[in-house]
Amino acid sequence: MTGLDSWYGYMKSHDRAALWDLLHPDAVFESPVVHSPQRGRDITFKYLASAEQVLGGPGFSYVGEWKSESGAVLEFKTLIDGIEINGVDIITFDSEGRITHFKVMVRPLKAINMLHRLMAEQLAAQS
Repeated sequence: MTGLDSWYGYMKSHDRAALWDLLHPDAVFESPVVHSPQRGRDITFKYLASAEQVLGGPGFSYVGEWKSESGAVLEFKTLIDGIEINGVDIITFDSEGRITHFKVMVRPLKAINMLHRLMAEQLAAQS
């Protein structure tokens, strides 16, 4: 099973233990609403688990996929509070299939502003 297969499995199962196992200890997460990269498995896990709670509802779907030897770009769309959100997950995997780098890019601006608020609420709820 590839890292990408494991990612899709997590998105279907929402199994947080599987997400933890998928992340490299030195994983880096880049958010569309946080200026600096977030470094390490703990914070990457927190952001990805929160993002899955905020974005991963029944309307979420991946609509495009572009692969390379060490990663993938996955285009997604979803609808939250009447706002259509379009974005990409740019994921890099190590040779063992673990995520080493995860970058999220989102449009339009009103979606970014809403996600900023929702993610802050979700992260605060986890603390």
